[in-house]
Amino acid sequence: MDNLMQRALGPRWAQLPPALQAHYLQGADGMAMDRGHMDVSYPRFMQPALSVLRWVGALVPRRGAQVATTVLRRAATGRLHWQRTLTFADGEVVHFNSAWEPGPHGSVIEFVNPLLGLEMKPFVEGAQLRYEGLRFVLRLGGRLFTLPEWLLGHTTIVEEAVDDTHFRMDFRMTHPVAGEVFRYAGVFAAGVSDSQ
Repeated sequence: MDNLMQRALGPRWAQLPPALQAHYLQGADGMAMDRGHMDVSYPRFMQPALSVLRWVGALVPRRGAQVATTVLRRAATGRLHWQRTLTFADGEVVHFNSAWEPGPHGSVIEFVNPLLGLEMKPFVEGAQLRYEGLRFVLRLGGRLFTLPEWLLGHTTIVEEAVDDTHFRMDFRMTHPVAGEVFRYAGVFAAGVSDSQ
């Protein structure tokens, strides 16, 4: 089944290891799931900003180590919907949902709500899938407006296979003045079933 990431990468899709391909493929019903654990970290001074960003659906406003995480993916109408559920050790559950859609020139745009998005360029480097944040966008009236990088920071994602069924991911947001202001990273089993 053709999917958004296959279209974005074109022939480079075939270079991805099986675990990374499984991370983006869906079953016949258009759905798939990954399970794993993530570390979520950010400097203490970011707490107020993350609380505000959380109000608009962005990021995770709580630190944690080895947080049990389930990622449900659903392909529909040319978009890839992500439903992330993080369950902290004390039982608190945090959801972080978004939808990816094709952007210009092989980019993808991840929208955390109908208005706010992050445009990223995926590329294959060796056996890794990397994303370079191009810009944050605000969608108004069908047009995209660029938000300045100094406002939110620059993003990068690195995904790499651990073996044929597991992958490691690392998302970082780095501000040009404040340095690294948010990171989540973890290891996941790709394409698991509900019973796993």
